Amino acid sequence: MYFAALLARTEDGWEASDTELDDVETLSDLTDLAREASVDEDTVLVFIEQEDAWFGILRVEGEEDPRIYVSDAAAAARSSYGEILMDELLGRDDDDPADDLDALDLDGTEDGEPDEYEGTDTDTETPAADADTVPTGAVGDREILTDLGLSEADLLALETDAMAEIAEALGAAEVLEAVR
Repeated sequence: MYFAALLARTEDGWEASDTELDDVETLSDLTDLAREASVDEDTVLVFIEQEDAWFGILRVEGEEDPRIYVSDAAAAARSSYGEILMDELLGRDDDDPADDLDALDLDGTEDGEPDEYEGTDTDTETPAADADTVPTGAVGDREILTDLGLSEADLLALETDAMAEIAEALGAAEVLEAVR
C-alpha cells in the first residue's frame, strides 16, 4: 500500500494534495505530475511512502532536472514506484528492452504475490533481475531538503511516518494532515 502526496510551495506557504499514481509509469510522468501542481514554477515535493518500508522524495523546481532521495534502495527496488526512482538514481536506461521483460513477471508470480526472494537474508544471492547491484540504505540527494529546514542528518535518521516528520520540519504539517 502506497501513500503519495504533493507539497507545492506558494507565496502563502505550502499547499498539499494527495495524489493517485495509477497513471504514473515513468519518472517523466511523475515529474509532469509535480510540474502541474507547481505555482509559478516554485518548489514541488512529491512524497511516496510504502507501508513504512521506504519513502522517496522527488523535488521539482521549474524546468530543472528533478532531485531524488530514497530512504531504502533495496526495499524501493522491489516496488513499482520505487523502481521508477531507482532507475534514475542508478542510471538505468528507460529504453532498455530487458527492462520490459523484467516487468512482465515472468517468474511465475502474479502481481502482489511475493516472490521466493522476498524476506530472505540480504547476504544470500539475489535473482538476475537485481544483478545491477542495488545499494542498501539511503540513496540520492541527501541535501534535497536542507535549504527547506531539514538537515541531511535529520533526513537520514527518519524511519517511520517520515512524511509527517518532513512536513513538520517544513512548516507544512497542518496542510499535509488535511490530505492524509
